Amino acid sequence: MSDTAAASPQTQNKESFAALLEESLGTEDSLEGTVLRGRVIRIEGDSVLVDVGLKSEGRVALKEFVKGGEDDGLEPGSTVEVFLERMEDKNGEAMLSREKARREESWNQLEKAYADNKRVTGHIFGRVKGGFTVDLSGAVAFLPGSQVDIRPVRDVTPLMHTPQPFQILKMDRSRGNIVVSRRAVLEEDRAEQRSELVANLKEGQILNGIVKNITDYGAFVDLGGVDGLLHVTDISWRRINHPTEALSIGQQVKVQVIRFNPETQRISLGMKQLEADPWEGVSAKYPVGAKFIGRVTNITDYGAFVELEPGIEGLVHVSEMSWTKKNVHPGKIVSTSQEVEVMILDVDEQKRRISLGLKQVQANPWEDLVERFPIGTELEGEIKNITEFGLFVGLPGDIDGMVHLSDLDWEKSGEEAVKDYQKGQMVKVKLLDIDVEKERISLGIKQLESDPFENTADRFKKGAVVTGTVSEVNDGGVELQLSEGVTGFIRKADLSRDRSEQRPERYAVGERVDAKITSVDRKSRKISLSIKQLQIDEEKQAMAEYGNTDSGASLGDILGAALKQQQQKQEAEGGDK
Repeated sequence: MSDTAAASPQTQNKESFAALLEESLGTEDSLEGTVLRGRVIRIEGDSVLVDVGLKSEGRVALKEFVKGGEDDGLEPGSTVEVFLERMEDKNGEAMLSREKARREESWNQLEKAYADNKRVTGHIFGRVKGGFTVDLSGAVAFLPGSQVDIRPVRDVTPLMHTPQPFQILKMDRSRGNIVVSRRAVLEEDRAEQRSELVANLKEGQILNGIVKNITDYGAFVDLGGVDGLLHVTDISWRRINHPTEALSIGQQVKVQVIRFNPETQRISLGMKQLEADPWEGVSAKYPVGAKFIGRVTNITDYGAFVELEPGIEGLVHVSEMSWTKKNVHPGKIVSTSQEVEVMILDVDEQKRRISLGLKQVQANPWEDLVERFPIGTELEGEIKNITEFGLFVGLPGDIDGMVHLSDLDWEKSGEEAVKDYQKGQMVKVKLLDIDVEKERISLGIKQLESDPFENTADRFKKGAVVTGTVSEVNDGGVELQLSEGVTGFIRKADLSRDRSEQRPERYAVGERVDAKITSVDRKSRKISLSIKQLQIDEEKQAMAEYGNTDSGASLGDILGAALKQQQQKQEAEGGDK
């Protein structure tokens, strides 16, 4: 008989019961770590008693239902899902958790969304090193700081505790790690918006945008998936030196599409185009000759820009800034933001240019000088500067007049005479001429004294025979000192009738010479002399006085007689002395 057959029915029943009990206990043990559906029996204080069909009920903290927002409809008989942590605790009750059940449920949904590459919704609820924590319906995920937004976000407070879409980048259930990105969602949305926006974009279209970045030459504006450049000159009609004067990062702006290139997808934007053009009708508003008050907005090497009204600027050229201050940087005459009175000199509406004058609203010191000091007035002033062409002397009214080199001395050359003067020296001058239009004043120093040439001019007339002392010999001829301050010049060809004698080296400095004046140029103060002409004239005179060759006398006899008579005359004059 077999062992089985030999066993009694009572023994068989005991073994079957043990097997069933072991199977039952094994089944219950396998439920640990799973989610079970249970029924609320009652609520006791801060806990909820739940029956999940085990040997004993379990308790769940009420706050776990409150945290999930489920306490409002919670009452005896309600069906809930809970997580079985342990079959029995020290009180003999099943250890249950509603929060873990919710987390398990959430993980299941998140794994499916991750597999399907779908977005999930969560709440940013805390900060951790390198990022933030996100509640994904019970499951806690990590949001890196770089994945919060497309652009760096300084303050995440507005995003906290509000529903946000996220993309799951990575998840590991065994380790309980989930990494999400809000930036990926925004970039995907931007790509869709960009395609839609670019497809419908047209020049002249008005859009709303957000200032994304600011550079020296303008600002980049996010139009919702695509960026456009707002150049600094298109921000406002008024002068803006840097975009930060009118814009800030994150600012919402209304712009107009000025240019759009579909191929390169470059978009040029403008803000001032949405406002009325202040230059329309500017000629009538600012007539030539009218005076206005403006504000200095910019100073350059060549002048200063003055704002007459927002968007309307004119240029005061450096030459129109002061009657008297020449070659001075505009920054030494006006300063930025200074209010000044200006006169309209010219308006070019087409080129959007207005020429302004600063000195025109002030008294013209040149005209005042003409009224106060007639030509010929003697003045005294300080030598302000010495140049290669003369002296600049300060006059009343902060005006400088010029003494040309040629007006320094009657006798010395200008280059020689200028050596007698120094900057800062006080000198007396005579007013020679005033040109108000060209703003020039001519002065003279030598004119304070009479011209020695004029004083002796009557003695030195054309045709007169004079005696002078050789003062200089050069290849071109001989210079004679006729009197103090008066010189004459004998050209080489005029040194003798005889060509062989026309040699300047025949004469020595200090030698006295007789010559005839052939011309007097008062303007250039030059006297031309000729020995040759004197010889010709003497020959003619001798011929007339002592006969001619027709009477039988030879030319030698005639000249000999003339020379003899001249010698006798000189001896007689010597005897008288």
